Amino acid sequence: MTATPALDTRALAARALADVALGGASSREILGRMTPSLGDARDRALLSALVHAGARWWLRYDAALDQLMDKSLRRKEPAVHALLVLGLVQLDVLGFPAYAAVAATVQAVRALGRPRLAGLVNAVLRRWQREAADLRVQLDHDPVARWAQPAWLIDATQHDWPDRSEDILTAANGEAPLMLRANRRHGSRERLLAALLEAAIPAHAHPDLPDAIVLEASTDVTRLPGFADGAFAVQDGSAQLSAMLLDLADGQRVLDACAAPGGKACHALECADIALTAVELEAGRIPRIHDNLSRLGLQARVLQADAADTAAWWDGSPFDRILIDAPCSATGVLRRRPDVRLHRRATDIAALNLIQHRLLESLWPLLAPGGRLLYVSCSILRAENEAVVTPFLDQHADALAVPLRLPMGQTAGPGWQVLPGDANLDGMFHAVIEKSA
Repeated sequence: MTATPALDTRALAARALADVALGGASSREILGRMTPSLGDARDRALLSALVHAGARWWLRYDAALDQLMDKSLRRKEPAVHALLVLGLVQLDVLGFPAYAAVAATVQAVRALGRPRLAGLVNAVLRRWQREAADLRVQLDHDPVARWAQPAWLIDATQHDWPDRSEDILTAANGEAPLMLRANRRHGSRERLLAALLEAAIPAHAHPDLPDAIVLEASTDVTRLPGFADGAFAVQDGSAQLSAMLLDLADGQRVLDACAAPGGKACHALECADIALTAVELEAGRIPRIHDNLSRLGLQARVLQADAADTAAWWDGSPFDRILIDAPCSATGVLRRRPDVRLHRRATDIAALNLIQHRLLESLWPLLAPGGRLLYVSCSILRAENEAVVTPFLDQHADALAVPLRLPMGQTAGPGWQVLPGDANLDGMFHAVIEKSA
């Protein structure tokens, strides 16, 4: 007998979540492979919602299962273990009707080919329903289970942002809004907003960002008016700050040193008639840059190279503007990339620091006198932000930090930090450095 689409969706979600949480796979890559197999848009949306919520809350409900079960299924039956986590998430976070959530999860065990475990899954979920109040109290005593974040990141957040740590940890577990960036070369933001409202898509202009539109509900953006014509791109407001801070003007030579998937490069090209070079290390990410440029009707020189190995790709002509969107821990975007909390380790930061320092040192000589370099990271950790930029400024007499004051966020050493949830944006650090003429 063929399982119903809903059961298949939950079974797919369980397999995907097991691969992400227990196998170290990327949720983006897993969903990219699985989503096309579901023909119904509702099933695709359910799959994405379950995998993201499961990754976001794994550290809480994985711990809950240790209290609900005598023997763990993590190793012997990882997909069923992940399905149980998803069952608890449906009951306790997503607010699915209890009967439907339990029944569908139990049936999904059969879709996984494990019918003998259906009774166990039912019993575990029913026990949670009976004992949820007491179990929540017990889970909240453990910071990792309370915040569903690893201990090292909780400690780092509390150390770096003692007055904001609870706000940051809470925001990281929230749902990020779907935000668009109107393509100035296609038409005004007002025109795009009118088209969305005419199509009965609730949306509003972000009050502090000139190109940003916030959708009030998640949706398939490819079905929105203007998508195929390049009227907009999907981009969080924090990332939209970069083009503004670069202070772009017609005729400038601009370098985007870590360009994939191309969002910031495209925004820069929309803002001014510039000659932009986009450099990306990973060959597999280059097609995304080309796809975004093509759909938005933009042109750039795209190179696959190590941006810091300038001898391999630089033509010797200085740049007026350089953007370094540095590889980082991604701790500012956990609500969009919840699997990061499961994969990132405290020991990763030192290795990332080496890359960040190397990019700054290698690319600084490419900046023309009087030019501007923008260092960006989607991290909330001071070790990746001001602790990278401050020593660079100290060691280069021709480098001057430009004081910043934005409508959201706060000063962070020589730069500006937007923390997760500030103006409902992602966490992101920006530092503007000018070279003396």
